[in-house]
Amino acid sequence: MTTEGDKTTTPAGPARRAIVGRLSWGLADQAASSLSNFVVGVYVARSLGLTAFGVFSLAWVTYGVVLSVSRGLATDPLVVRFSGVPDDSWRGAVARSSGTALGVGTAIGAACLVVGLALGGSVGTAFACLGIMLPGLLLQDAWRYAFFAAGAGRKAFVNDVVWGVALVPAMVVAAHVGSVSAFVLAWGASAAVAAVYGCFQSGIRPRPTGGREWLREHRDLSYRYLVENVGVSGASQLRAYGLGAIVGVSAVGVVRGAELLLGPFMALLMGLSLVTVAEAARVLRQAPHRLGVFCLLLGGIQAVAALLWGAALLLMPDRLGELVLGDVWGSASELIVPVTLGVAGAGLGTGAAAGLRALAAARRSLRSQLFASACYVAGGLGGAVLAGTVGSAWGVATATVCGSAVWWLQLRSALRERHHNSIPEVRTS
Repeated sequence: MTTEGDKTTTPAGPARRAIVGRLSWGLADQAASSLSNFVVGVYVARSLGLTAFGVFSLAWVTYGVVLSVSRGLATDPLVVRFSGVPDDSWRGAVARSSGTALGVGTAIGAACLVVGLALGGSVGTAFACLGIMLPGLLLQDAWRYAFFAAGAGRKAFVNDVVWGVALVPAMVVAAHVGSVSAFVLAWGASAAVAAVYGCFQSGIRPRPTGGREWLREHRDLSYRYLVENVGVSGASQLRAYGLGAIVGVSAVGVVRGAELLLGPFMALLMGLSLVTVAEAARVLRQAPHRLGVFCLLLGGIQAVAALLWGAALLLMPDRLGELVLGDVWGSASELIVPVTLGVAGAGLGTGAAAGLRALAAARRSLRSQLFASACYVAGGLGGAVLAGTVGSAWGVATATVCGSAVWWLQLRSALRERHHNSIPEVRTS
């Protein structure tokens, strides 16, 4: 039998070390993912030039939308409800969840293939190639979520390293071909290698036939998360397409180039829920009174890190910038300040978003995301109309900071509700 002091102090050290260990693997995995994304973007920008890089960026943004659909339907519910559960329960859930992701990739990939063939030209060919590659891309992402739900971040890190290693020869071949479609195929094929390796890592075979059962079991979360996630990536896509129509396709490449300069933090934000939602869910189960502080630390650290990185970029010599981005550097460097502020605002907001996900407060998180996405599109396109590419960047930065404030207001309200209610939110399906 332990004393009250033992209860509060003895488990604290091991628990803290466990959290730090899982977060460390999460950071390592995101570092690997960030490096891969950064290298791909830089390599394509230097190999193809500004206009072709803009076409590749449109395909990249579209992949982000599809990825959001897969995460909302398949992997977000997995992380919320199957983090830290017994192995048998986790394995069954992963088989159905990964099967759902594979089904989403196959269905939307077929649609992209048809649309791409109908469009023709470099844009259509790039979309057709993306459609072929989507099943492997989404399955690879599903394994990462599954491993973090199990607290096995090391396996997610290894899987991303496998993807990065496979990218090297694939990018070299694509450079010899010298087309946007070749780079899309190389990027997707290397992800498929990592997706297959994930099956061996987990010892689980995806069950596409279990997709309908998975969606039925988790429809109370999945459809709200679907709308929420698509709100994020859909807003980016609308802004990219609108910017291309208002200013020109090359402007999309300029914005993407500026985002590449913030690559470590952009990639971190895109995949942050791999780590933070699972950890926030564990904090909620073990020490619910610490959830608010935990989320504040998560968001604050990211925001400060983004600002420091942006400050370093401002001091970077033009010669080094041209070495990294080639002809894209001159225009992209003008956007460093607004893009940095936007990433810092988004980083702060992700802490609150993780808390709302852990609380399963899907209505509040959906409300926050819809507001943030509407501000993002309005700011990005309104700024483009007023002041071109630079105006779009400042509009997005302003919108992101406003959206972050709404996320934190919603989390504060959700924590107050939970404090006033003696019975916490639990699964009712």
